[in-house]
Amino acid sequence: MTSIIRILYSSLRSAILAKKQAREDLKRLAAPLALAAQNVQLRNRHAGQRCFILANGPSIKQQNISVLKSEHVISVSSGYLHSDYAEIAPAYHCVPQITYGLMSRADVVAWFREMHEKLGHAVLFLNHTEEAVAREEKLFAGRQVRYTVFSGGFSEYPTDEIPDIASRIPAVQSVPVMGLMIAMYMGFSEIYLLGTDHDHFRTAEYKYSFEPTVLRGKDSTVDAGGKPTSWYAEFVGLARLWEQYRSIKQIAQHHGIRIFNATAGGELDEFPRVDFASLFPPAQAQSSAEC
Repeated sequence: MTSIIRILYSSLRSAILAKKQAREDLKRLAAPLALAAQNVQLRNRHAGQRCFILANGPSIKQQNISVLKSEHVISVSSGYLHSDYAEIAPAYHCVPQITYGLMSRADVVAWFREMHEKLGHAVLFLNHTEEAVAREEKLFAGRQVRYTVFSGGFSEYPTDEIPDIASRIPAVQSVPVMGLMIAMYMGFSEIYLLGTDHDHFRTAEYKYSFEPTVLRGKDSTVDAGGKPTSWYAEFVGLARLWEQYRSIKQIAQHHGIRIFNATAGGELDEFPRVDFASLFPPAQAQSSAEC
């Protein structure tokens, strides 16, 4: 009997603490959630259409992405440094929550200013943690900036509901996951991933499809040569990342959303592969290649 009472007490205590934590989280996130609530305007904006999430893996250099200029494109992080970015003119751009360390506030301000100069008319998605620096430094004048609220992991959210970017959404291990949640919320029914190489555990180096500028040397997870500083940390992070991709896949399947990996190579195996060039009429692909 004593053991039963102890178990019941422990369960009750855990439930009470969980409710208390939930109340504290809601209070702490009240202002950020008010910002995110404005994203409801984007719900199903592109219902039934297709889009491309353009990540920054070096495989992008093997593909003729100029054909994306007539497509809906979501770019990420420093992807505006790609030589064809201005021609493609993505409609949306995502930046996940920033980890400060080697990267200072001054670095972030410099990065955001460079980003604003290169993004064209793209709608910018930032996490709420960057709202203060954007506001205080008067950044992104004239640009539509949307804020997300990362809170907790995918295991804390329903497995059959599209993440609601007008409320709280799971934190991400890599920015393409953020792009996928935004794309699903906006109603895209076909989503193609590009540049999601995720193969640095095999190549032993972390590279991009472009040369970094203001953020050169600011990634604390790699050394000067681009090699991860801790394989333990990398493998733990990769396990989380693959879990997030799998959660996204399950949600997408529940809603009839098709996600494909159009990356040239790489190691991401959670989504069916598709040849990027096959997604465009041969004449269009040839014309873009000759330009």
